[in-house]
Amino acid sequence: MELKANRIPDEFKRVVPRGMRLVQREDQDFLLVESIYCPKGHNLMVDSVRIHGEPSIKLEITVGGSKGLVFVDAFWGSHAKLFSFLPECGEGGHLEGFCPYCHVPLKEEYPCPVEGCSSKSAMVLHLPSGTGRVYVCDSLGCPGHVLDVSTIPHELAESISGINFFGHGTEDIFGGLE
Repeated sequence: MELKANRIPDEFKRVVPRGMRLVQREDQDFLLVESIYCPKGHNLMVDSVRIHGEPSIKLEITVGGSKGLVFVDAFWGSHAKLFSFLPECGEGGHLEGFCPYCHVPLKEEYPCPVEGCSSKSAMVLHLPSGTGRVYVCDSLGCPGHVLDVSTIPHELAESISGINFFGHGTEDIFGGLE
């Protein structure tokens, strides 16, 4: 899948939170997750599975009656992923996420901000040293994800949360499994 660039506000470029960094590809700026953790502190980034040339985010998930690993693209808003199993995706289904090392659930109550999505929960991933959190909607097909960093103004974080990189020439049949 080819990445499609979206504008990252200049104000955000000056305050990129710890655990994320800006990268340039073909003279375009992209936001990349470079370290993210489970609530117990296990680093979820793995170098053994790379997507778009970068380490991926390793999660254990349950979808329907299926369970396995998913490797998520670390480019912010990308929906590229690799599965170690074939998920049973049903209409209106939800996924459950876990740390692949200690198996702690990643689910928390968090109403999805995406219009038309009725999910009331999300997977929550933690940026380094408690600097922020990433909320990922647990509803299959929903691209909702939110960056929550206390040191960044809410409106600015909200503008970043709305970035979705749907690449050219692909169909995201497992959309929203961030």
